[in-house]
Amino acid sequence: MTSEIAPHLWFPEPKLLFHADRVSDTDIHPLRGLSRFGPYSSGLIPDPIRVATIAPEEDAPKLYAFMKELNEEHEPSERKEYVPKWRGFNTVFNVHMRGADKTCHIKLDKSLQAEFDKSNTPHVVLADRILRAIQVLEAHRNEFDVVFIYIPARWKRGYVGGPEDDFDLHDHIKAVTAARGIPVQLVREDKAIAYNDRASVMWRIGLALYTKAGGVPWKLADTDPETAYVGISYAVRPVVSDRPRFVTCCSQVFDAEGSGLEFVAYDAHDVEVQRQNPFLSRTEMFRVMTRSLDLYRRRHAGRTPRRVIVHKTTEFKAEEIDGCMEALHLCESVDLIQVVEDVSWRGVKIEQARGDGQRGSPAAYPVQRGTALSLGPRESLLWIHGEVGGVADRAPYFQGKRSTPRPIKLVRHAGHGPWDDSVRSALALSKMNWNNDALYDPLPVTMGYAKVLARVIKRINGLGRTPYQFRFFM
Repeated sequence: MTSEIAPHLWFPEPKLLFHADRVSDTDIHPLRGLSRFGPYSSGLIPDPIRVATIAPEEDAPKLYAFMKELNEEHEPSERKEYVPKWRGFNTVFNVHMRGADKTCHIKLDKSLQAEFDKSNTPHVVLADRILRAIQVLEAHRNEFDVVFIYIPARWKRGYVGGPEDDFDLHDHIKAVTAARGIPVQLVREDKAIAYNDRASVMWRIGLALYTKAGGVPWKLADTDPETAYVGISYAVRPVVSDRPRFVTCCSQVFDAEGSGLEFVAYDAHDVEVQRQNPFLSRTEMFRVMTRSLDLYRRRHAGRTPRRVIVHKTTEFKAEEIDGCMEALHLCESVDLIQVVEDVSWRGVKIEQARGDGQRGSPAAYPVQRGTALSLGPRESLLWIHGEVGGVADRAPYFQGKRSTPRPIKLVRHAGHGPWDDSVRSALALSKMNWNNDALYDPLPVTMGYAKVLARVIKRINGLGRTPYQFRFFM
C-alpha cells in the first residue's frame, strides 16, 4: 500500500465570449470584457429598458436617486485590482435605462408603517401590501420591463417569519412575481443604498437589470457544441404544509455555450428519503430528464445533444441512474456527476526549491484555480476557488483574499474516460452566473442556480408543465 497520490493537472481559466459573430471578442474577466466589447446580446433587446417602482412614499426619492446613479460614472473603492470603472448603464450595455410611465410607480402610504409596527406578524403585513402593489402594476404590464422594489432597513423585523413560519421576504416576492412573469429587483437600503463602493453596487445591479430585461451579458467561448449540462436540485416544503413535501427542480438545461434561461419543475411523488435526502424512483427520474431533454431540443431545432453531463449534490442511486439512461438513450455519452461541496481536503502550493537537495517552501499565493487531482476512476478534486493569473495588472488575483481554498469533489456515478471534460465544464460553468459581478462562483452554475430555484419554487402554487424563465427568479 502506498500513500502517494496521482499528479495534479491544471486547466486554464475559461474564456468568455462577448459577441455572437466576432469570435475575437473574448476575455477571462467578465466585467473587463463588458467594458471592452459590450454585452453578447448588444442591440437585441428593446431600448430603453423601462423600470417600474414600488417604494414607501417617504423613501421613493431615495429609489429614484439610486436609479439615476446607474447612469453615472463611479470609480471603485474596493477590489480595485478586479473591478473596472463603472461608466454608466448605457455605456456598458449599449442600451438606455429609464423610469417607466408614471402609472408604473407605486407609493406605499404611511399607514403601512404604523400597521407594521403594531403587528405581531409583520412579515404578513409586508407580504400583503407588496402583493397588492404588484397586482396594481400587473394591470400595466405592457408599460414596463423590470420592477425595482425598495426595502427599507426599518422593515428588517419582517424579512423572515416566526419559528413556525417558512417565510423569507425575498423568496416570497420572487415566487409571487415569477408566477406572474414579472422580473423584480429588490433594492435594500442596508445593502445597495448603504454600501460604500458604488462602482461594485452599480456593476451588480446593472448586470441583474440587463439580464432580467432579457439580455445576455456573455457566453462561454470554448465549448463542445454538442454537449448539454443539466443541474438537478430538490426543494423540501415544511412538514405542516398540506402539499406534496418535495419539489423536484431541474435547473436550467445549459447548452454548450453555457446559456440557458428556462427550467422545468414539478411536484415529485415517488420519493425515497435517506438521511434527510430525497432520491427519485426510476419513473420520476425518467420524467424529469425527459422534460429536460425536451427543453434542450426546443431550443436547438429538435436536435438531441451528443453528450449530456448531469450535476446534483447527492449521489445517484441505481434507480436514478436507470431513469437517466432510459431518458437519454439517444445520447452517445452520459456523465452523472455528484458535486460535493463540503470536503476535508486542503491544498498548499509549494514553490520549487532553488538549490539541489533543498526542500520547497509554501508559496505566497494559494493553489491555482483550475487545479484538479484525481482520486481514482470515480472521484476527482477540483479547486474552483484559488489563484488566477491575467486578471490583475501585477500580482495574481485571489478572490476574497482570505482562507485556504477548499476544493469541491466530483464523484462520477456513470460515464467513463479521462476527467478532463468533466473538470473543464465544471470550471467554465462557475463563470456563468449573470446575477453576480464576481470572477466566478464557488459552484458550477448548474448547482448554484438549482439552489436558488429550489428555494423559491416551493413557494409557488400550482406548478405547471410550462417551462419557467430563470430571469424571474434572479
